[in-house]
Amino acid sequence: MIDPHSDRIFLHGLTAECIIGFIDWERRVKQTVVLDIELPVDCRHAARTDAVADTLDYKKVAKRALAFVEASEFKLVETLAHRLALVILGDFGVEWVRITVNKPGAIRSSRDVGVVIERTRAELAGAAPGS
Repeated sequence: MIDPHSDRIFLHGLTAECIIGFIDWERRVKQTVVLDIELPVDCRHAARTDAVADTLDYKKVAKRALAFVEASEFKLVETLAHRLALVILGDFGVEWVRITVNKPGAIRSSRDVGVVIERTRAELAGAAPGS
């Protein structure tokens, strides 16, 4: 039997500008971050109905993620990724989310650096405000 939790929706290469970094100049200039987001979705019902109402609308996920990131001011990509994960879990009711945050050009001789995190609804339930 196929696991219904194996279906996923993903967004790759979402690009946003935000304040990110702990060096003085980084606190004054918006920098580019690139996001990849993966979410579990059982696609079978939507495939039968061919209706966007029966799936997770990835355009809404993208708009929410970009709005959050563009309004953010964090020192660490780890914090940005974690807080974005909590927002997505809270707003879209998915069981888990995997987020990659890339910071292009952050290290000389490297295309990009960043983090990959996974968070679950259980972690959302235990998260204190501002976590």
